[in-house]
Amino acid sequence: MSGDVCVHSWSCSYYLALKKRWIPGSLSLTPHSLKFTAASTGEVLVGLPLASIVEVRKEASHFIFSAITVLERSCLKHWFGSLRPSRDVVFNVIEHFWRDLLLSQHVKATEVAPPAPTRGRELMGLMTSTQRHLEDAAKVLHHQGEQLDSVMKGLEKMESDLDVAGRLLTELESPSWWPFSSKLWKTPEEVKPRGAVSGASGEPCGKDEVVIQVPAVISRGAESRTQPGRLTVLVSALEIHGASAMLLHRFQRAEVDSVKVHSPYEVSICQRCTGKPDVAFRVLSARMPELIPVLEVRFSEKVEQLRDPTLLSSSRAASLARPAASGLMGCVVPTGGQEGRWPQPQKAQPLLPEDDAQKLTQILRKLKGLALDTEAELERQDAALEGITTAVEHATLTTDKHNRRMKRLM
Repeated sequence: MSGDVCVHSWSCSYYLALKKRWIPGSLSLTPHSLKFTAASTGEVLVGLPLASIVEVRKEASHFIFSAITVLERSCLKHWFGSLRPSRDVVFNVIEHFWRDLLLSQHVKATEVAPPAPTRGRELMGLMTSTQRHLEDAAKVLHHQGEQLDSVMKGLEKMESDLDVAGRLLTELESPSWWPFSSKLWKTPEEVKPRGAVSGASGEPCGKDEVVIQVPAVISRGAESRTQPGRLTVLVSALEIHGASAMLLHRFQRAEVDSVKVHSPYEVSICQRCTGKPDVAFRVLSARMPELIPVLEVRFSEKVEQLRDPTLLSSSRAASLARPAASGLMGCVVPTGGQEGRWPQPQKAQPLLPEDDAQKLTQILRKLKGLALDTEAELERQDAALEGITTAVEHATLTTDKHNRRMKRLM
């Protein structure tokens, strides 16, 4: 189960009020619970669901200089001290998952979903076929874009050769006694990039739409210091924002060299640089299972799975069950049998079972990413075609001019 996946574990001490002493051990966090295990006996001294937590605070007292307190609904307070690597790191991660759980709590139906209707199966098959065809079209479009880039590079080389030919013709046309002919070779004129050519090889000039955005806990490189922030996936880039929505870094899509999936809730994004340190960020988020499929679609060859793929898929399914995508499901009105309450209505039959609804949500998210990628690639290829047209016209005029000059020399 994804709820049993250990998101993180830290070395710390727990204050046992009955014995009035500190017990060394480890504090472990899962997506739905928090527990402390004693190091000496291996006994779980504290195990509480995140849903039962009322408050998480950083506190200090006359005897405890740096601690985290967790308050339950029963007004029982737990003290955790000697936290490694630091109190702020542990607090940011625990608070992130606790707040995300509070925002996404929902009532789960206890009844077993009926067998999937034929209409639901047909819808699943249609969406799967659409995804497959769109992926094939995206591959063909990407190959076409590579061919256009190759044509553009050939035209740039042709233009450079025509400039050299123009300087040679000027040398031949100059009289032998002309004293400035040798200067043509000392200061060759550089090929100036035209706006159309640069626009063809750059990013699309259209609107950069947001594909998905998730709150996260951000750390840079090997630093242990963390801060709350968010990760935003755009059509042509990845943006990492820190506290107060401050932009920490923007990865262009071509600049991302690797995306390592450490767990269903943690990934690292790296950009390798020559002559200077690499740019790397580690991102931890309770909604990461929703983000990983998008990253797999956009950076399929650069995504490296460091954990069991079955574990990642189970966590993804549990996360997809969180949102209120239950619009495809029939809603259940809570009722009771006591007097003075509303009579119990019949439960609406769901259009899709829960498992198929989760799969359909995942397919739709991938389709959205593919559609945005296709739109961006089409815009880029349109700009490339305009640049190629301009370059061909310019090369044709220059070639005709050189031909006339050579005929005069002959």
